[in-house]
Amino acid sequence: MSRRPRDRLRAALFNALRAAFRLLPLGDATRDRWREWFVARFPALVPYRRRGRLVEEALGLGHPVRADQPAIGHVPRRDGTLPSPLPATLVAFYLPQFHPIPENDAWWGRGFTEWRNVTRALPQFDGHHQPRLPADLGFYDLRDVGVMREQARLAREYGIGAFCFYFYWFGGRTLLETPLRQWLRDPEIDFPFCLCWANESWSRRWDGREQDVLIAQQHGDGDDLAFIAYVADYLRAPNALRVDGKPMLLVYRPGLMPDPAATARRWREWCREHGIGEIHLAYVQSFERPDPADIGFDSAVEFPPNLSPPRSICERQLLLNPDHRGDVLDWRAMAEDARRRPMPGYRLFPGVNPGWDNEPRRPGRGHVYLHASPRGYRDWLHDSIARRLEGVPAGERLVFINAWNEWAEGAVLEPDARLGHAWLEATRQALWRAARPPEPDRRPCAVVHAWYVEVLPELLERLRASGLDWRLVVTTAPERADAVRDALDRAGTTAEVLVFENRGRDILPFLHVADRLLDEGVEVVLKLHTKQSDHRWDGERWRAELLDRLLAPARVPALLEAFATDPALGLVAPEGHLQPLGYFWGANEANVRRLATRLGLPPFDPEADRFVAGSMFWVRLEALRPLLDAHLDPQLFESERGQVDGTCAHAVERLFGLCVDAAGFRVATAAGACGEPDPTDPAAPYPYARRDG
Repeated sequence: MSRRPRDRLRAALFNALRAAFRLLPLGDATRDRWREWFVARFPALVPYRRRGRLVEEALGLGHPVRADQPAIGHVPRRDGTLPSPLPATLVAFYLPQFHPIPENDAWWGRGFTEWRNVTRALPQFDGHHQPRLPADLGFYDLRDVGVMREQARLAREYGIGAFCFYFYWFGGRTLLETPLRQWLRDPEIDFPFCLCWANESWSRRWDGREQDVLIAQQHGDGDDLAFIAYVADYLRAPNALRVDGKPMLLVYRPGLMPDPAATARRWREWCREHGIGEIHLAYVQSFERPDPADIGFDSAVEFPPNLSPPRSICERQLLLNPDHRGDVLDWRAMAEDARRRPMPGYRLFPGVNPGWDNEPRRPGRGHVYLHASPRGYRDWLHDSIARRLEGVPAGERLVFINAWNEWAEGAVLEPDARLGHAWLEATRQALWRAARPPEPDRRPCAVVHAWYVEVLPELLERLRASGLDWRLVVTTAPERADAVRDALDRAGTTAEVLVFENRGRDILPFLHVADRLLDEGVEVVLKLHTKQSDHRWDGERWRAELLDRLLAPARVPALLEAFATDPALGLVAPEGHLQPLGYFWGANEANVRRLATRLGLPPFDPEADRFVAGSMFWVRLEALRPLLDAHLDPQLFESERGQVDGTCAHAVERLFGLCVDAAGFRVATAAGACGEPDPTDPAAPYPYARRDG
């Protein structure tokens, strides 16, 4: 979509100024301060990102998707243990906004809470998951202390060690403090906490800047002492979070203070004189990154995604809203940069982020960090503990998480309708991995989809003939489940039988199972199905050829050895069945391109990139992360109506190889992986499908 001349001129001016700014020899703290000064005073010069093109109705992906339905990778609440001792204390930022107050009634309408913003959000582009709706805890009201008790219990169960409550103080006036006071008074809540003074003005734009201010922030000498006296009860609390034995107090934006070092001195003196003793002062790296010692503080706290914006990917998106003027960025790039960032010379507590999307607060103009996933967050959290805090004494290892319940900004650990407890489960996994690296499960594992139950005995015999002790998972539809179990009993074979709705052929059940197996530590899987191809006269020959090349008794040990010795090997296809993508688009090209955009895959070449015709292969599950971490909605997959092409399942079948490449792995043929000559002729016509054109 083209931009107006005014937008192009604004973008050109902004890009020129930014290029010149980057050439200036400035330190991080000065650069952050100047950047913030510019954005605060000249917001009209900051261009909106170039928009993508409007989405076209693709064949199997055009139906509305309900926001309250579980996606692939939905995790129910699970009992579990935590490592002891914990490898770090995890502190989650907590928004106490979810209850009505008179001020919000006046500014936003009677009964307003952030839930109103959350539920009004609409998807702006294809694959944009809005609205994001709560699950177990519901649309809670924080005036109910029972909600906070449940939050504390849930957080502790999954390894969160403390909450960091935002505290709103405006020259002696506090807002949204009722939940904090309840927390302080309730004897049943002994969960640790600290305060973060959100010392910026409130604006109608929800960005803390000085345009259209609702309530202004005040700073001054007298206010310093009034503030510290007011929060003294929180600092004295027995469950106050302590660092080096000192109660911790955070400031969100010290750069707004006239003299933060003087404020810090006044606070420390007051606390010494009034029986609190020494305090630990930290600031949040939301808009600035000075050395904390330079402003009289003890430490800093990272606050992603602030100060770490990756390149915009807005142009790549397929828009649902033609008037969209927000921005879309790649969460994966931001997380990867943060995971590898060296620690500075001062005391810094790392921060991690499970996602960001403030579309609910800024309809049509939100900033969306796309491609966030529980596994990606788990890896980031693990690296923050195990790598970035390496060498830090156990009692000083804190990691901050942004956030526990920022529902209107898409930064949430609490259970949601789409992924359930996945973010909390990922938190628990990260702690276990940091405390005790997991042993991969290298047993041979086969996942078989059994629709044609009469073919299942043939596959079971093939697996038995390999001589290996398989972990076998069989998926099927409800109406076939009893017949599948009977076939397994007759064959004397033990298997996990998982029943799914008859939707998405063999592909959707495989994605469900692969997602679970990946989290369980399974490395390599053989994907099979009872291929019958009733619409083809040679369907049985096609199935036999696939099985011969993937499951020949002499080949199976060699293939497993190839995966064990070559960590770059991602997928093994039966030779002769690895075909150029563009030769066999059929009715699938629009769907493949749309799904590739949704998954964030790089550009591909339909003539050079290939797919596995027949969808049977060996695969390293880690190589499917781009697909599995996308958590596709099962509703995208059509109900079974005998379709022979053009469905979501057919499109995903053509994405496996692209995902392996995007994840940094390679695709090989079974003959090549075994070190055998490939007898097939790549120039010969593929016998089981007609080439397009």
